[in-house]
Amino acid sequence: MQSLKKYRRITVKIGSALLVDRASGLKRDWLDSLADDITVLAQGGAEILVVSSGAIALGRTILGLGKRALKLEESQAAAAVGQIALAGAWSDALGKGALKSGQILLTLGDTEERRRYLNARATISTLLKMKAVPVINENDTVATSEIRYGDNDRLAARVATMMGADLLVLLSDIDGLYTAPPVRDPQAKFIPVVDRITPDIEAMAGAAASELSRGGMRTKLDAGKIATAAGTAMIITSGTRLSPLMAIERGERATFFRPSANPVKGYKTWIAGQLEPAGRLTVDAGAVGALASGKSLLPAGVKLVSGNFSRGDTVAILSPEGREIARGLVAYDAADAVRIAGLKTAEIETVLGYEARSAMIHRDDLVVSHAGGDISGG
Repeated sequence: MQSLKKYRRITVKIGSALLVDRASGLKRDWLDSLADDITVLAQGGAEILVVSSGAIALGRTILGLGKRALKLEESQAAAAVGQIALAGAWSDALGKGALKSGQILLTLGDTEERRRYLNARATISTLLKMKAVPVINENDTVATSEIRYGDNDRLAARVATMMGADLLVLLSDIDGLYTAPPVRDPQAKFIPVVDRITPDIEAMAGAAASELSRGGMRTKLDAGKIATAAGTAMIITSGTRLSPLMAIERGERATFFRPSANPVKGYKTWIAGQLEPAGRLTVDAGAVGALASGKSLLPAGVKLVSGNFSRGDTVAILSPEGREIARGLVAYDAADAVRIAGLKTAEIETVLGYEARSAMIHRDDLVVSHAGGDISGG
């Protein structure tokens, strides 16, 4: 059994289907029970951050938009209405336990651009110091498909690692990880503990089961990789019951993901947690070995460059088999990276016409993913 009371900073993610009923709107009894759980943990000394979906789902209910697919501008309008209602509902529910709350609306750029990442972290830290519960959601009123997280599982992991939470709880419509999606395979076996998110574990993920959810088990495992790499444990459990956090405390079914024994820290947490790399570099076997031993990535080891990235962007590094083995901040624009890929250091200046950096990605700006899902600081 995993007791929540040993954790000092907990991020809790709530899916839309848990919080909003398509016909009747906000599930106030459920929200009140969750707020009671948060109050218990806060009284025990824990700091709680909430990542709450539901703005669009709630807004479309208030506006009477029904079940039909919404245009982008309709979704954004629904989010604008839903965000006000959602923030008010959280304020009321947490206020019953004498807790204050504050709404934080994030866009992808707020966590992917370093300066804005630090600013968001400072704001949320200040709320926690003031004993307020940050209620965080993607800013759906301005986010478009090109500049969005796409799901609140990965957003929650990004927030958890940004804020140094030691536990991330994903409340879902499924009570944990199974060897296969249980809705499709009645013989699927429940997995209580995951030591590392390996390719075999990832293969167990299915698609989203709820029409209100944009996520699914795959996005939850993506969240798990971000969280555990930074030293944050993760729990996936059912949120469909009342008082879902105390249900974990009582030992009801949940899957626990152990944090990495060698977590990424500080600056490299930001690099490792980047959700969408701006490009990809495929490297040769020699470069794979060099990166694993803590060396920089040199142009000589790069076989293929893809993506339209600029110097300083985060790019993924792929093995010859196409598996992501590292991420880092690239020292060249994409056009120059293409020109010098495969070249020895002494040849770079002749091709580019200026004295340039010897490394495509310096080891100080590199985070290496080892086989088995652990990530270390280059």
